[in-house]
Amino acid sequence: MKTKLFLLLALITNSVFSQRVNETIQSEKLEETRAFTVSLPSNYEFDTDKKYPILVLLDGEYLLNPFEGTLKYGNYWDDLPEMIIVAINQNYGETRFNDSEYDYTGLPSKKGAAFFEFIGFELLPYIEKKYRTQPFRIIAGHDTTAGFINFYLYKDDPIFNAYISLAPELAPAMETRISERLAKITKPIFYYQAIGSDDIKDINDGVKTLHNNIKSIPNKNFKYRFDIIDDASHYSLVPQAIPQAIYFIFNGYQPISMVEFQEKIVTLDKGYTQYLIDKYTKLEQTLGMTVTPRLTDFKAIEAAILKNKAYPELQELSKYADKNYPKTILGVYHQALYYEKMGEYKKAIKEYRKAFVKEEIGEIRELTKDFMISRAEDLKNKKDESKVEEYADPVPAEEKKE
Repeated sequence: MKTKLFLLLALITNSVFSQRVNETIQSEKLEETRAFTVSLPSNYEFDTDKKYPILVLLDGEYLLNPFEGTLKYGNYWDDLPEMIIVAINQNYGETRFNDSEYDYTGLPSKKGAAFFEFIGFELLPYIEKKYRTQPFRIIAGHDTTAGFINFYLYKDDPIFNAYISLAPELAPAMETRISERLAKITKPIFYYQAIGSDDIKDINDGVKTLHNNIKSIPNKNFKYRFDIIDDASHYSLVPQAIPQAIYFIFNGYQPISMVEFQEKIVTLDKGYTQYLIDKYTKLEQTLGMTVTPRLTDFKAIEAAILKNKAYPELQELSKYADKNYPKTILGVYHQALYYEKMGEYKKAIKEYRKAFVKEEIGEIRELTKDFMISRAEDLKNKKDESKVEEYADPVPAEEKKE
């Protein structure tokens, strides 16, 4: 039994990490070859049309595992999107410190300036040319490298959309410069930083000053969260903060939950389909990601419509289904259901029969051709029975009494 369990765990472990690719790139900016690891989503090779956000990890050797684990877990429950992770190797010699070098003015200098340009002008273009990516980029670092990622915020148009700063060691004047830049940035920015309550005092003091400067920024494009992890040291805060950071950035990505259904959707007077449309429109606007509406979310909205007898909204749901699943039965089903609920059986039968030339959907409910044709036949029989009852006995009720 133990042997079987060991083999199973080995198989799972191998499967989890089988999508890692070790790469090198010859950098003109750094005048050297740099190594990094690319972690691809498990279905990357099979779903050849799908594109993914990019997560760049500094200190990649030790940050890759906890980030990868959090993302794989979240994606298993469809709470987090799959990503392409680019983990840069920096933990040999003085590499991470040289890469993060800055001068007395608090700006990148020498090797730090070259590394700054290496990421923007060489590494990211290489990744985006070789792999299928979406234009949503996250960067993360720890202590020295966490401070370094803030330099990208100094630009008028930052190349990253989200920043995860774990116990950052801040460069001179960074506490004020970041707040000044964040107040002016026009593109949506997600900014997460965390410290441990038991971390180095100088680090915590600097981060708290930065927090006080940026916590009240009125910029609507700026989304911010700051955590102090209780009883966490400089190192133990990392695995505790990573899930908080990732779920903060992708808040709203999750499918409709039972609580959301009961408290926010079914209680609406109207606008059930619009709720679904707004959910995915907001995702695209804030994350720059194209996310296909989930079939489970269509099912939830349908349930709310039926529960509140708001049958006309089934037509709106049908149009939205046709837009996102044009080749499938889904839109036809909602249109047919509308006619059925409105008592227009002839039109409903016609719609249900259209399923014959559409693709089936079996993941959430058995929307098969057989189901749709069966539904049409049931309505036909119901319609025929209705006619029989209407014409079977033409004798007036008064004559029957006599």
